Amino acid sequence: MGSDNLFHKRKTRSNQRKKSSRKEYDKVLIVCEDSKSAPNYFVGLISHYKISSANVTVDGSCESSPKCVFEYAEKLFNDEKGKGDSYDRVYCVIDKDSHETYDETILKIKSKKYFYLASAIPCFEYWILLHFKYTTSPYSKKGNSSIGNEVLKELKQYMPNYEKGDKNIFLATLKNLDFAINNASHSLKQLEQTGTDNPSTNVHELVEYLRNIK
Repeated sequence: MGSDNLFHKRKTRSNQRKKSSRKEYDKVLIVCEDSKSAPNYFVGLISHYKISSANVTVDGSCESSPKCVFEYAEKLFNDEKGKGDSYDRVYCVIDKDSHETYDETILKIKSKKYFYLASAIPCFEYWILLHFKYTTSPYSKKGNSSIGNEVLKELKQYMPNYEKGDKNIFLATLKNLDFAINNASHSLKQLEQTGTDNPSTNVHELVEYLRNIK
């Protein structure tokens, strides 16, 4: 057997292995605005529920702003499409915090096919906090403490050792996940009644989607 034929057969087997690693459910891209809290949470979720990493990609390597998340997600989506493949869903996980580009970015996300918004207001830590308590008390900057830091201080009353780089954050909060989902759902109903989004989150919609993806 010639070396060219041998190489071709090895390459074919390799491609078959790659194809077989993709499961028969949606291919999803999750782009987060930081490389710590949110990405670690979703990587932990994917691992716990044994979701194929060939199906769901989590990326937190873009700059920290809603605008950058959307533009980076759009680039990754187009790159994949250019390879002859495509994502069934693209989730942009963003904080409102004090970002000036938040409002215009969510309009772009909602208007683009295959793109979905997973937002946490003021920040992702509000979603984590809902694992321990239900609150719709608005947050605000206090002195030199940012609005996000105010949420973090409240979260640390329940998780004193919480750090943004905690790779086990999903497992650390897993037992309270259904409680958090219920609280997040109520936060959106509160938004509908008051018209005020501080605080609120729909991260639970992405979490429930991933739990049921298989």
